[in-house]
Amino acid sequence: MSKFIRTTARAALVNRFGGPEVIEVAECGMPVPNDNQVLVRNHAAGINPVETYIRAGQYAKLPTTPYVTGKDGAGVVEFVGANVKNVKIGDRVWYGMESGSAADYINVTRPFLLPEGVTFSEGASLGVPYLTAYRALFHLAGAKTGDVILVHGASGGVGSALMQLAAWKNIEAVGTAGSKHGVQFVKRLGAKQVYNHSEAGYVSKMRADYPGGFNFIFEMAAHTNLNTDLGLLAPRGKVAVIGNRDETKINARQLMATEGAVFGVALGLSTDAELSDFGTNIVKFLQETEFRPLINKEYSLEQIGQAHKDIMENSGAKGNLVVKLVE
Repeated sequence: MSKFIRTTARAALVNRFGGPEVIEVAECGMPVPNDNQVLVRNHAAGINPVETYIRAGQYAKLPTTPYVTGKDGAGVVEFVGANVKNVKIGDRVWYGMESGSAADYINVTRPFLLPEGVTFSEGASLGVPYLTAYRALFHLAGAKTGDVILVHGASGGVGSALMQLAAWKNIEAVGTAGSKHGVQFVKRLGAKQVYNHSEAGYVSKMRADYPGGFNFIFEMAAHTNLNTDLGLLAPRGKVAVIGNRDETKINARQLMATEGAVFGVALGLSTDAELSDFGTNIVKFLQETEFRPLINKEYSLEQIGQAHKDIMENSGAKGNLVVKLVE
């Protein structure tokens, strides 16, 4: 006999890999948590580029179809497994890097408390963007107060998270965006300076303003910008590749000139312990600052295909895309 009154709930299913049109909203069986999980009634689910790569079948590790899309979300705990001690029934929580968030209900293995005053849509925007930003900025780069960083593409989900997390720890952060509106948006994220990367000559301006270069550069479009980044590094500076869509050609002599380095960021390589640590620190960040994820647009579950399309096609993106599951 089921522990739950409901037996079915809505979910966004991918039955075969392909374009956004392959996503089908259907009634599915209720997920049943094990002793190490909690059952969350989702109020909102985040939309991330990685989910579009998986849906298209263009990702290194693909799930077996059919599967429920989505990795991030926020909602209310409705059932707690016997071994879970950090949350209780009725708690507001957020989570990231789980499977199947685009659904009314989900089993979650790493729930984090959603602080007072943070909305469910904001909570659903924390997962992949903020966990990735935290891993890149602190865990892999080891950035600290006194460093000067460049976020090349600071108006999207990960970019805006990087800017906010840097401001939290008093790290001087410079950002770029692709439009005038995007520039104004990034200025509100705690940026020291913002440049429009759609304007000719913006790299020369950065070089003039920051002749010593940047200790770390966080790159969202390495296929376009990596070679440029190498010429903007401070001595022994590093470029973190967070986003890339094609092959790129670089002049490696630039690395020799600064003893610079390039490293990749892959949130999926994080251990469970690391993800738990990142999430715990993100909760502290929310409690200690007034920074919040910035929401660009909200969709219904039935509009999730459009959300997948928009996140890849919208230029000058500002903030996060969210599916609202409860009004």
